Amino acid sequence: MSSKNESRARRKRRIRKHVVGSVERPRLTVFRSSKHIYAQVVDDATAKALAAASTLTKGLGGDLDGKDKSERAAVVGKAIAEECKKKGITKVVFDRNGYAYHGRVKSLAEGAREAGLEF
Repeated sequence: MSSKNESRARRKRRIRKHVVGSVERPRLTVFRSSKHIYAQVVDDATAKALAAASTLTKGLGGDLDGKDKSERAAVVGKAIAEECKKKGITKVVFDRNGYAYHGRVKSLAEGAREAGLEF
């Protein structure tokens, strides 16, 4: 019997065979813990993070007060999109990192799309 994390790791490996970030379309990857959600945009060619945002990002403190986890994820999605716009990134490849496209992961993706990222 495998644990939840082992199952997610297996799904993640399967997904990463197909989802690769490039200079033109970097990879927007999501990590969620029980309390927080993190997003970063990665150029896999150079293995560098180009932008990052999370519920722990300093500037988002006031925007997150009194919201549930899904609403916080949407705010993080908008924040990562704004960070990308500043760096001239408009198109990304979405990497759900083995998580189901549901709940917080979906909220983050929709928030990023609303703020102008294309994927």
